[in-house]
Amino acid sequence: MKKSLGFWRSWALVVGTIIGSGVFTLPAILAPYGSFSFVGWLVTGLGALAIAYSLCHLSARNPRLGGPYAYVYDAFGTFPAMIVAWGYWTSLWIGVAAIAISFAGYTAVFFPVVGSDTTISTIVALGAVWVFTYINIRGVEQASIVQLITVILKMIPLLVIGAVGLAVGDLGSVPALNPKDEPIPIMIAGICLLIMWSYIGIEAATVPSDDVENPKKTIPRALIAGTLTATAIYMIAMAGVMALISPAELQSSTSPFADAAFLIFGNTGALIVGIGALIAIGGALNSMVLLTGIIPLAGARDKMFPSFLKAQNANGTPVTAIVFSSILASIVILMNANKGLLKAFEFMILMSTFTVLIAYLGSAFASLKLQIEDKEQGVKINYLIFIISSIAAIFSIIAIIGAWVLYT
Repeated sequence: MKKSLGFWRSWALVVGTIIGSGVFTLPAILAPYGSFSFVGWLVTGLGALAIAYSLCHLSARNPRLGGPYAYVYDAFGTFPAMIVAWGYWTSLWIGVAAIAISFAGYTAVFFPVVGSDTTISTIVALGAVWVFTYINIRGVEQASIVQLITVILKMIPLLVIGAVGLAVGDLGSVPALNPKDEPIPIMIAGICLLIMWSYIGIEAATVPSDDVENPKKTIPRALIAGTLTATAIYMIAMAGVMALISPAELQSSTSPFADAAFLIFGNTGALIVGIGALIAIGGALNSMVLLTGIIPLAGARDKMFPSFLKAQNANGTPVTAIVFSSILASIVILMNANKGLLKAFEFMILMSTFTVLIAYLGSAFASLKLQIEDKEQGVKINYLIFIISSIAAIFSIIAIIGAWVLYT
């Protein structure tokens, strides 16, 4: 079967999954923390890079369909791999629901009733899920083309709003806020969990390895380039929005970038950014739907998922797994329909991020274990990679602690 993912499409898969609903909605979620959120961004960015480097080591060693799940399987065997596979898959289909909710939120820029009527917003979110489910059913190549296009289009409004916001706004006026009056390290851990949602997708290029050209070289390059690209855009875009809009106003915004664009360019700017946001969120939804099919496919091959989930069509697309995952995402959307857009989105990103952190922690431990085994067998190891994998494991643990902080 012809492999359809070269460097740029793999890079687009990483960037497209990472830069999605998170950057467009998180300014409102993080507003209660004020300038402390920037500390969270710095810590999370460094932690995300450490996770990416540990995944680079694993993908260069043995690229396998399934990414984190497959690496844990190689290092620890069946039971730990099963925990990671099911946790990671759960994070993906809950993530699909969260991104669809964010898509509905930015649709309100054009149709305000979507933001005020939970029934209509639910219908819009469900429609988004099934449109991109259809695109992915047609095959990985078609999905990757859509991904590359949306990545290019989504970067433009983010960079423009960020740069102009920093130029005309006042970033120094953003106060440091501690809404729950917690010890600062505990609060930062909680912030990291929220921000980590914006980095889900670091591993995206490792998952469809069967469709990647020269995976031992392409996957590591795409992982690092994609993570660095996303981090740079995040820092510029988030700072620009927070320089323009006060934390008090941001907390109630369902489309903070559109609000920032309105302050700069008026109604026309808000509409342009609204279109850019929908493209960006749609791109993230596209790649997330793709991943929800590949993980059950890989797990079913190893008899950790029901066998019916490994069914593929003539193009090699795991149609059954994709459709089944989208059904679960739709159920989550329906169950949270009465919470309102921001509350439903916050709940879903907490659930999705917590479960994906299990996969990241497992991958970091897998990297450490395999390096120790190599050393015991007389193979020379890179101690820098060992240190970075250790940092990835520590960061994942800190972010998991953050989940406890936010749930209590």
